[in-house]
Amino acid sequence: MSRIVTIGAAQMGPIAAHESRTQVVQRLIAHLHEASRRGCDLVVFPELTLTTFFPRWYTEDQAEIDQWFETEMPGPETQALFDAAAKLQIGFHLGYAELVEEAGQVRRFNTAILVDKNAQIIGKYRKIHLPGHAENEPWRAFQHLEKRYFETGNLGFRVFDGFGGKVGMCICNDRRWPETYRVMGLQGAELIVLGYNTPVHNPPAPEHDALGLFHNQIVMQSAAYQNGTWIVGVAKAGNEEGVPMIAGTQIIAPSGETVAMAAGEGDELITAACDLDLAASYKSTVFNFALHREPQHYGLITATKGAVSPADGVALEKSDK
Repeated sequence: MSRIVTIGAAQMGPIAAHESRTQVVQRLIAHLHEASRRGCDLVVFPELTLTTFFPRWYTEDQAEIDQWFETEMPGPETQALFDAAAKLQIGFHLGYAELVEEAGQVRRFNTAILVDKNAQIIGKYRKIHLPGHAENEPWRAFQHLEKRYFETGNLGFRVFDGFGGKVGMCICNDRRWPETYRVMGLQGAELIVLGYNTPVHNPPAPEHDALGLFHNQIVMQSAAYQNGTWIVGVAKAGNEEGVPMIAGTQIIAPSGETVAMAAGEGDELITAACDLDLAASYKSTVFNFALHREPQHYGLITATKGAVSPADGVALEKSDK
């Protein structure tokens, strides 16, 4: 028996710094209505959907930075999105900047939530692999200050029950790291949803610029196949505040094949009927982890700064090199 989830990947075009949350939310609601007309169960929005990509600017004024963060979800300006989703009976995935107080400490994360068809939040993820730098680097054409404005996510890579299957989340740079998908794959993920804001130009390595779309596609396609899961990657794209960003929004099957891809760089909804049962043919054969994966024989590895301890009995040799 098939478990069909019709998914809409809701690419966003540029969001200007002067655009209000209310204006952006209306664009998101337009996506929801189009998704409803196409019979979607779930709509996936990008990373930092509600604002421009503010880490491209350096400031020491914390109040200036905090204007981009949400202190509650839903809040006064995002409640309309939840109301529309509930009325249309469509779930959604939303990326945003989160400001929260935990244990008496104010914390800031690059966050995504998974919302069911009744507009209830059923999952939350905070970005782990933060790219960029923490201090102003004037030689760059633009900054990439995620390491300054966000903390490393503290919720881990989890898989949630929703939409008839096992759903995981990650954000942008996470998609480049195989550990991201394998941790969720080991939990039985059948669908992984993610958003990204990726500039065309990579200041430290401009020789990579022409390969941006290729790298975007290959990391998600290989991960889908190697973990037997659907992957939906959604861009905020186009020329945003003078910084061109890649598009390449796509829906990828557990075979590694892209089944739908955005054509342009603006607001665009692509859809696909995704059979979660397709994951089983890969999880039960070539990527049957229990039968074929042999982590106990992988040998010693060196733990370096920023590494996480491997699971499944892989020994660690600590090093302070």
